[in-house]
Amino acid sequence: MSNRNQLTTVKKVPLGQKIAFGIGMFANQMFPAILGIFMVVLVEDLKFTGLMWGMIYLFPRLFDAITDPLMGFISDNTKSKWGRRRKYVLIGGVVMGVAYVFMWQLFIENSVQYNFWYFFLWSVVFYLGLTFFSVPYVAMGYEMSDDFHERTNIMAIAQWIGQWAWVIAPLFWIIMYDPEWFPSADVAARELAIWVAVPCAICAIVPALFIKSESTLDKDYEPLSLSNIGGSLKKILGSFKEAFKIKEFRKLCGATFFIYNAFMAVSSLTFFVIVYKLFNGDAGASGIWVSLFGCLGALGTTFIVIPIVARMSKKMGKKKAFMLSQAISIIGYVMMFFLFIPGKPWMYIISLPFFSFGIGSLFTIMMSMTADVIDIDELNTGKRREGIFGAIYWWMVKVGFAIAGAFSGLIIWLVGFNSDLPTTEQLGAVNGLHAFFCFFPLLGTLAAMYIMRDYDVTEERANEIRLQLEARKSEMKS
Repeated sequence: MSNRNQLTTVKKVPLGQKIAFGIGMFANQMFPAILGIFMVVLVEDLKFTGLMWGMIYLFPRLFDAITDPLMGFISDNTKSKWGRRRKYVLIGGVVMGVAYVFMWQLFIENSVQYNFWYFFLWSVVFYLGLTFFSVPYVAMGYEMSDDFHERTNIMAIAQWIGQWAWVIAPLFWIIMYDPEWFPSADVAARELAIWVAVPCAICAIVPALFIKSESTLDKDYEPLSLSNIGGSLKKILGSFKEAFKIKEFRKLCGATFFIYNAFMAVSSLTFFVIVYKLFNGDAGASGIWVSLFGCLGALGTTFIVIPIVARMSKKMGKKKAFMLSQAISIIGYVMMFFLFIPGKPWMYIISLPFFSFGIGSLFTIMMSMTADVIDIDELNTGKRREGIFGAIYWWMVKVGFAIAGAFSGLIIWLVGFNSDLPTTEQLGAVNGLHAFFCFFPLLGTLAAMYIMRDYDVTEERANEIRLQLEARKSEMKS
């Protein structure tokens, strides 16, 4: 008899619960997706300086370095009849929506200094709301099921729904700078912020309203007094150390760091590569091809990558599915180098389904793997700490995202690209951008595959851990 059959009743999650969690993922991805597009307005139209831009990118990550772990600790130890997570997801969703509307009410008539500080302060409120929402929300997904494959199904559905954010967001490039829609981009940002924030806030609170959670009023958790929370930093640091003692978790964090941030470092170069490589620097002639790159890539992830990866994971296991997905993405990156042909922009479409396997499969598999690793932590410590593990994992992503932003500027500087010069005077720089665009993510993917080569949480091992945990719980009850 297999370990799978020896387990007690597998917690099958109803489809409605999975969809409710996935709707929250749409908000979790739509806000950062659309924020990256809106941010262009700050420099292009409101004339923020490079220093201002850097502060806006850097400070929230420093802020997250403190607030994310604290929120993980608070979420893990909350006693409530609604469970540990739901009320924070609800509060965070509302705060994000309100702050997003207010932070974009910027007027070009005001001074640059005024607009900067106005935006900066509201962005702090927004990112605080994001922390309130995202840390408990991710933890909520980790604890929805104990089953090895059901965890992948939950994350696959969530990522499928969340990917629509990346389909929709690039379309805003067309709307914001079309004079038939808006007289200027700053006006577009003010009005579109409302149309973005309200539906996204509603999506964010759906998990809080519809995902079932058990009461934690009788649980033996750490007390959440102000003094205890203030003094919990030492405990949080200890939790970080305990988490990173688990080699499998270190591998998940490291692999995600290399794949996601190598990809994000060059994603901001998409506009320049398409316009200058394919259209000789004529942005007007590029038409919808910049937007199509993001839209078609996200559609490929939604309808091709995620369903295939979920099936591969069930058939061959999570690690093999991860390795095969990343190998396919390497083929896509190489194809993209040869299929960016001036005058033939449609050729790059052929490579999109292949390269989408890299970033498209990443969080579906990695979030499912993280849930398995949390079981190892419970076996070691006797505690369920989804909030802490989620905070650490996503903090690594956020810090990497800040580093990726710096790398984008470094790449532009290294190749000597200057958007004010015609393509004919800087062919070497344009070709350099194109090479980085294709091969920098490839190197990140190879590094991640090397890290994951001996990851060893198989279905058999995961089920053995579940059996030990259930045996321990039975002993405690008897």
